[in-house]
Amino acid sequence: MAHEWYKLDELAQHLGRDRREIERLVNRGRIPGHKRGSEWQFHSAEISQWLEQEMRDFSDSQLANVERTQQSSEVSAEVPVSSLLKEEYCQVPLEGRTKRSVLEGLVEVAGRSWQIWEPATVLKAVQEREKMMSTALDCGVAFPHPRLPIPDSLGQSIVAFGHTSSGIPFGASNGSMADCFFLILCRDTKTHLQVLARLSRMIQLPDFLPNLRAAEDSTAAYEAILTAEQQVS
Repeated sequence: MAHEWYKLDELAQHLGRDRREIERLVNRGRIPGHKRGSEWQFHSAEISQWLEQEMRDFSDSQLANVERTQQSSEVSAEVPVSSLLKEEYCQVPLEGRTKRSVLEGLVEVAGRSWQIWEPATVLKAVQEREKMMSTALDCGVAFPHPRLPIPDSLGQSIVAFGHTSSGIPFGASNGSMADCFFLILCRDTKTHLQVLARLSRMIQLPDFLPNLRAAEDSTAAYEAILTAEQQVS
């Protein structure tokens, strides 16, 4: 990882937020930090995981700010999701009646890219992340991904999508079933956060999830994703 530790000023710049706001949140225990003498320091992995959780409640403008501050050279700034997703990385319907079988199916779909060099390692990393805390949202969507980037197991960053014919228990906080799954496999944290922020903006569009669920095949689902991303770019 390019930057393991941040000082307070560096973190504010990294997040694109006012230093005083960040300091208040840290002092209230809202941001994970480590006091070293009189100075706060922040580990990049902890900050990324904290930001992921915070993004669940972010508005469109807050998510757009994450996109701006986490821009990566690996993806297009205008369409970060579409630049990593191809039609063959979509599967409708996605076979699977359990969390494990869905994750296995998603990794298999992503493997069509020939960019997953170690599928067993990727699957294990995604499963371990889910054991820590589910990536399922209350709207029936989940964003499974590794806790940390695994560049040695990927040739390039990839997004894969699958829609199961019925919902399955995936760990949403409200107990709802999940049926739409975006597997996010990125080689670095900035790309991951940029893609996650864009997907989070897309699912806030009123017509996106209904259109996605109405897609009768992989082609229709892929087109629905491309259309939604254009609406928020």
